Amino acid sequence: MGLFGIIKRGLEKTKQILNTDIRDLFKKEGRLVDDAFLEELFASLIRTDMGVEAAKEIREETGKEFRGRVVFMEDLTASVKVKLKSIMSQDAAPVKLRDGETTVIMVCGVNGSGKTTSIAKLTKMFRDQGKSVVLGAADTFRAAAVEQLTVWAGRLGAEIVTGKPGCDPASVAFNAVETAVAKKADVCIVDTAGRLQTQVNLMRELEKIHRVIGKVCPGAPHEILLVLDATTGQNGISQAKHFTECVHCNGLILAKLDGTAKGGCAVAIRKQVDLPVKYVGVGEQAEDLALFDPDEYVDAMFAD
Repeated sequence: MGLFGIIKRGLEKTKQILNTDIRDLFKKEGRLVDDAFLEELFASLIRTDMGVEAAKEIREETGKEFRGRVVFMEDLTASVKVKLKSIMSQDAAPVKLRDGETTVIMVCGVNGSGKTTSIAKLTKMFRDQGKSVVLGAADTFRAAAVEQLTVWAGRLGAEIVTGKPGCDPASVAFNAVETAVAKKADVCIVDTAGRLQTQVNLMRELEKIHRVIGKVCPGAPHEILLVLDATTGQNGISQAKHFTECVHCNGLILAKLDGTAKGGCAVAIRKQVDLPVKYVGVGEQAEDLALFDPDEYVDAMFAD
């Protein structure tokens, strides 16, 4: 299955809502675009969680282009797709590895966002590229997270650095990066404890981890990825804003895409948060990670 197929599978629930709702707007002979039609279209778009701003833009563009005309479903979807691709446009944003030096990736997010699984998927991706990987289990307050990451490391052939339960997460991050640099590993991925964006003390702890990593490896972390759970929809926007203010995230992983009918949340995130979506998680397996491509994503939202 190619990337488009993977994303299409992940967006199955969103696709069903869009295609069913938009199809229901039409009759065989087409539909006159008037205020009533535009409001129905707006409501259909909102149900995918793409946000009021994006849905309003599409409604207004549709009104400008088609008002007073009879249109068919194919005309409308083609127009909506063009507008969505424009909203979601971004430069290609895969993780860039440093030549001959360790690339340090710090991963953060709220509890239950899919952080640990996303780290496993990143590890699998790098290992498939022949890269050596060191994992830092800095989520020291949740034993299950360390155990889960340790299991993944064993399966995927990565080294893992852990600490005692409840120890200072920054010390684990320090040791992991130090180990990776000493062994000339290609990649070091540091996990951090899940935290709500409103928990001030925990957000300060995240800042500390960030600072400590930079002491071991100047300029690190080179990538700071925020994992967002696609099923949370609009709440992801608040998370993205707060985490970015705290540790200057430079990219997103949109996890659990296969479990949501709110695939439009990627649109809302691109509209309101100036961060590229780098990858999407579309399943529970280590290989279920796809590089984000805005055009493919939008096409998959409307695919048959």
